[in-house]
This record gives sequence, C-alpha cells and structure tokens, in this order.
Amino acid sequence: MSRFLVLLCFLPAVVCAQQQKFEYEFDHERPWVELQAQLPAYPKEENLLQFDAGPVSTNLHYVDAPSITVGEDGVVRFSLVVKSPTGAMNVSYEGIRCQTAEKRTYAYGRNDETWMRARLSKWIDLEDIAQNYAHRALYRYFFCPLGIHRVKDADEAIDALKAGVHPKAVRY
Repeated sequence: MSRFLVLLCFLPAVVCAQQQKFEYEFDHERPWVELQAQLPAYPKEENLLQFDAGPVSTNLHYVDAPSITVGEDGVVRFSLVVKSPTGAMNVSYEGIRCQTAEKRTYAYGRNDETWMRARLSKWIDLEDIAQNYAHRALYRYFFCPLGIHRVKDADEAIDALKAGVHPKAVRY
C-alpha cells in the first residue's frame, strides 16, 4: 500500500514535466522559412512525364522530370506543362507545400523558352480555386500521398509519375 501512495505522489510531477516539455516545444518551434526558388532549365519534350489530372479537363498534363526538387523547406518544386487539344501550351514553375496543402507559382514560360518570374507569387490553398485540379492531383496522388507523406526526393516523385500513382496514395 505504501508503494502505491509513493507512486501517486510522483504522478503529478510526471504529468507536470510532460506538460512543460509540450509547452517548451510548442513555444520554441522554429517558424517555417521558405528557400529561395532557383529556376530550372526550360522543359524539353523528351523529359515530360504525363499524369492524369482527372476527368474535369481535356488538356494533357506533364511534369518536367529534371525540374523536380524536394527542398529542405518541404516544398516539392517542378515545371508544369499543360497542352490543350488544339495544341496551345502553358508552362509554369510551381511549388507544392505538402504540410499545408498549398501551391505557389514562381514563374511562367515564354514562347522563346525562357522564364518570366510571377509578379504575384504567393501561397494559395489548393482547395480555394476550382482550376487547381492538376495541382490537387499532383498533391494527392504523386507528391504528397495521404496528405501527410511527402516524397523524399525527385526520384520518388519521378517513380510515382511513371507508375501513374504513388504507392501510398489512395485513388477514389
């Protein structure tokens, strides 16, 4: 019985220590800092990996394999190429932050195969804009499966794109 009473005396101290550890970790969590995005080489046709952006669009969607990077800041960066059925093409350099389900456009491709930095480049929630279907597909099925897992490197992202889906992703 006395051992039980001694144990009960230490229990509040253990709970208090755990609470203090939680508060310290919460208060001292380092704020997220985004790395400076470096523009990649302009996409080449032979490096494009097609992916399914869903039934909403008749466009073809591609990611330029050599442009894929996974930064220490947790952002998956890549060049996105969208081709319309009539042959029109849009090229952009984008980032997806798996932790927050946001996307950012860093630059747009020009006809002379150079980049023009985006003037209003900011993080946007993937669910806020209906036209983000290609970005949502990349987020859900290729770069951030299950919404919590982020690909560890470009090779994992490329393998997922080549396979048509990341092995940890859930298709509906």
